Amino acid sequence: MQRHRGVAALAAAVVLWASFALTIRGIGASGLTPVDAAFLRFVTPVLLLAPWLPRALRAVRRERPGVVVALCLAGLPHFLLSALGGRLTTAALVGLLLPGSVPLFVAVILAVTRGERVRGRRLIALTAIVLGIAATAVLTTAGATTTGIGVLLAAGFVWAVYTIGLGRTRLDLISVVLVICTPSAMVAAALEVTGALPVNLSSAPVSHLALFVVLQGVGTGIFSTLSYVYAVRRLGSGIPAVTGAISPVLTTVLAVPLFGEPITAGVVVALALVVGGVITYNVKPREKAGSAFAGPPPAAGHRPHVRGLQPHLTTGVVEHPAAAGQLHLQ
Repeated sequence: MQRHRGVAALAAAVVLWASFALTIRGIGASGLTPVDAAFLRFVTPVLLLAPWLPRALRAVRRERPGVVVALCLAGLPHFLLSALGGRLTTAALVGLLLPGSVPLFVAVILAVTRGERVRGRRLIALTAIVLGIAATAVLTTAGATTTGIGVLLAAGFVWAVYTIGLGRTRLDLISVVLVICTPSAMVAAALEVTGALPVNLSSAPVSHLALFVVLQGVGTGIFSTLSYVYAVRRLGSGIPAVTGAISPVLTTVLAVPLFGEPITAGVVVALALVVGGVITYNVKPREKAGSAFAGPPPAAGHRPHVRGLQPHLTTGVVEHPAAAGQLHLQ
């Protein structure tokens, strides 16, 4: 029974990760601006988790400033980059590049800052991811889409920094969510009031407002994280990390009826390379007979401290992920 519940929770997390990419892509047709969507995305978790805010504030005072900054990058900076990339590209590329590029950037950052090397299976996995990303650019002819790919990669880099910060934080899960969402909600609210960036919240259809509150604020912001954490605790980290790689595939398939986006040969090639690379990167090597189970291999050689959970390098959510933090709270 516990395994069945874990599978159900994992399925819910995968669907919610796909919904993140799809709603990001759909901002332009919703009557909302990126600032409006960000406001709904971050204010909703803050309001729902408000009783835990005083505890989170006390915990943040004991956390290292650099880690707090890294966590905050997963908020408004990542969201606005994702929204811009979604406007310039397709839902398939949003669902593929946002989580798919994170393992690569995590490995590069740790190699530059800590001299950590990637060998063997993970080197092959990262090579496949690089080839998949290159395929999206080579097989794209539209200039706007090429620019959008660059923006999505920038969003992936931001999420990689967040992932590394998540691995070093001493904050509990709810405090991490509030650290991400509270400053982002405050900045988004200021942008709404001042009109420094285009806003349209007051005249957007109520149905669209409700959709973003449910899918982005509640779904991506809270439930995707809790579902993934529950699945890891019931199934272990290996199965969710590998299964989560189907999220880009689900996003691509759903984008056909929702946005009329064709599944081209280029998309198939990129999906095969990136998703295959992510699965290979996350899969746990077979333990030798008689050896004690030592847990899943840490992401790029680093173990996180958030309730002992490994960053999920498919979405980044413990959220959101690219990683258990992709909390894709991508």
